[in-house]
Amino acid sequence: MPLEDDFTDIVKKARNGQGLSSTELSKRCGLDANRLTALERGAESPSREEVAAIARGLGLRPEALVQVVLEGWVPAPTPATVGEVHTIHGDIGGYAVKGYLLCDDVAKEAVLVDTGYDAEVVLCVLQERGLKLNAVCLTHGHSDHAGKLERILSGWPVPVYLGREDEELAPWLPDKKSILEPTDGRKISVGRLTVECLRTPGHTPGGICYRVRTQHHTVCFVGDTLFAGSVGRANPFSLYPAHLDSVRSRVLQLPKETILFPGHGPNTTVAEELAHNPFWAA
Repeated sequence: MPLEDDFTDIVKKARNGQGLSSTELSKRCGLDANRLTALERGAESPSREEVAAIARGLGLRPEALVQVVLEGWVPAPTPATVGEVHTIHGDIGGYAVKGYLLCDDVAKEAVLVDTGYDAEVVLCVLQERGLKLNAVCLTHGHSDHAGKLERILSGWPVPVYLGREDEELAPWLPDKKSILEPTDGRKISVGRLTVECLRTPGHTPGGICYRVRTQHHTVCFVGDTLFAGSVGRANPFSLYPAHLDSVRSRVLQLPKETILFPGHGPNTTVAEELAHNPFWAA
């Protein structure tokens, strides 16, 4: 699976997050403004020197951005032994999105982390595997992650965990008594598994990641807080500093072997991102 973000995505996220105009960034980088604009639009390909200069101007790691943009880095495939995680591959208007069912096949229980915008697949997997749905855990309220929730809850009227600040973002939510606050450190039981809520604002004001220790691995469902080799876009841009702090002080402080399951693009690990993510501390 290719990376979610390319050079233009990364530059725009970092520049807009810092409130920089293209002219201001060109001065920081020592590049011609027209040349920078062409590079940011993807109209021309950057050289190694230009990628490094732009990274320094944006406070990103030059060597990591070069690896992502020019050297074809992608994370190693997720181990096949993470059998407790079933990926829901959906799309919204042709845009691919992923949700996840975390399953305990012995206890026959599951929680859904984001809807994957495909309720029918979620319901089908639950039925085929004979699983009871305990809860829906939303990383944030955007429609590609929370859409089709009403269809899922029509079959399984379970609690929904969603950051309070994100409630107004969701396209549909059940009545208030069914919405629970995923406060930092809160635990959610799934058979023999325990999910821990991690507050990670930045992509949205109420962003949440969900960490769990499975039989063989520690995993964390990160939504759009982090992508392999990048991060999600801060919404609004003023949340960019908080977003970087969530990535750097929360997600990338987890044990290095932790497998990260994002809402878009390939899965990755903390170790891979420490080595290759340009948004990791420069």
